Amino acid sequence: MKIGIGNDHSALEMKAEIIEYLEQRGHEVIDYGTNSSESCDYPHYGEIVGRAVADKKVDQGILICGTGLGISLAANKVKGVRAAVCSEPFTARMARMHNNCNILAFGSRVIGVELAKMIVEVWLDTEFELGGRHQRRVDMLDAIEERWNQGSCV
Repeated sequence: MKIGIGNDHSALEMKAEIIEYLEQRGHEVIDYGTNSSESCDYPHYGEIVGRAVADKKVDQGILICGTGLGISLAANKVKGVRAAVCSEPFTARMARMHNNCNILAFGSRVIGVELAKMIVEVWLDTEFELGGRHQRRVDMLDAIEERWNQGSCV
């Protein structure tokens, strides 16, 4: 699987460990940065990874900032992205199984690297439950996005 990863300055060390972990599991990783410890703006990296996922340049994405919140909000502005902040494995499983999330986000200031690896493992190993109420709900999310992109909120 090809996975895009992005981060802000707060997550350089964690990103390096997650990349190593992903590559050990046989995944191809595309690093969209940042690779600097200088303060930077997380929306930039959230959008870059969001676009890579939406444009199918990568299969899934992982985003890391201080809390995971800001960078995931940026990614979720990209049409076709469903990014979820997960600070423990259960939420990661549900994000994939019920919401078909295509980007995982977490915070380097919230969780440690070993927990992050567990979350990544569960998220990557969980499949979306096709059909039924979960598919209907994901379709409803897509419909909301489509209405807003067309300029109508009803």
